[in-house]
Amino acid sequence: MRTPMNAIMGFTHIARKHVISDETRSCLEKIDESSEHLLSLINDVLDISHIESGALVIKPAAVDLNEMVGHMEHMAHSMMVDRDLTLTGKRTATDRPWVMADVDRIQDVLMHILGNAVKFTPDGGVIRFDTRVRNGADRAHVVLMCTVGDTGIGINPEFLAHIYEPFAQENMGARTHYQGTGLGMAITKKYVDMLGGTISVVSEKGKGTTVTVTFPLEITDADSVQSLPAVQDKLNGIRVLLAEDNELNAELAAIQLEEAGMQVTHAPDGAQAVAMFRDHPAGTYDVILMDIMMPNMNGYEATRAIRAMEGRPDGQRIPILAVTANAFAEDVQASISAGMNGHLSKPLVMGEVTAAIARNL
Repeated sequence: MRTPMNAIMGFTHIARKHVISDETRSCLEKIDESSEHLLSLINDVLDISHIESGALVIKPAAVDLNEMVGHMEHMAHSMMVDRDLTLTGKRTATDRPWVMADVDRIQDVLMHILGNAVKFTPDGGVIRFDTRVRNGADRAHVVLMCTVGDTGIGINPEFLAHIYEPFAQENMGARTHYQGTGLGMAITKKYVDMLGGTISVVSEKGKGTTVTVTFPLEITDADSVQSLPAVQDKLNGIRVLLAEDNELNAELAAIQLEEAGMQVTHAPDGAQAVAMFRDHPAGTYDVILMDIMMPNMNGYEATRAIRAMEGRPDGQRIPILAVTANAFAEDVQASISAGMNGHLSKPLVMGEVTAAIARNL
């Protein structure tokens, strides 16, 4: 499901950059909006399945807490584009900002909550996003507390008792007119529990809803983080071998990589990627982007073949990054076990792709 979405969203993004008629631009904007919504639904269904299977793994990494909160505030603003909503809030910075956190999971929680606030608040309303950091259980921990309040349509008391149940949606009133799977709060609650946090919801029908979440975080230090050089300068002229069997996704990736200053050579499957690497001298390619599900030879097999290639010590050194729709933790581990340096999930976010390439050069 993610593979065709990658092509739809990527080519729509490229098309919108070019000079087009107002009618075409309007159509592309609607495609873009619908694609984002469809991807959100796909991700919700896959996420709840993954969580319930017990396969999801929390992966904390060192992060500047002040920067993380600032980024989330920026995302909150971006969610209100084309809406007549006012965003207010208070942020309490901390003088011990470096913590170990699974930023993706925390971001998922807050985006679900903020998304609901935006969705269920009519134009002219107000959304409040407050964050503060308080002392944790000991000096080695702090607690991030986030509160999202809105002046929206509110929730019936009867439904509030079922808000964390999968596929739960109010059957009566205005909320039934909003699109969704009914999985957002179920996923949110499970993520919060896995992160060791708490969540509470207070709501009054017709007056709004307030959601408060807390995340306990271990304090670390800035020395645990490696700074990344200026990505754009580092990527100019980088030669990429792209192994991708889907022609549309290959074309899309090549356009985006070349826009970032890189030179791209395409291999339509794993076997040809291995042959192209073998038949060209060391230094021909600086990095390999490897799809996983390919005919003739999949990405895992191709990576192992390159790593084990006789007389080619560069085969052991060249960075190989998985680029795949397989997005679960066990898929990441399978890529690493095959000898890859990293794992990028479709639909691709080019900022993440370029950062991963620069980090591994």
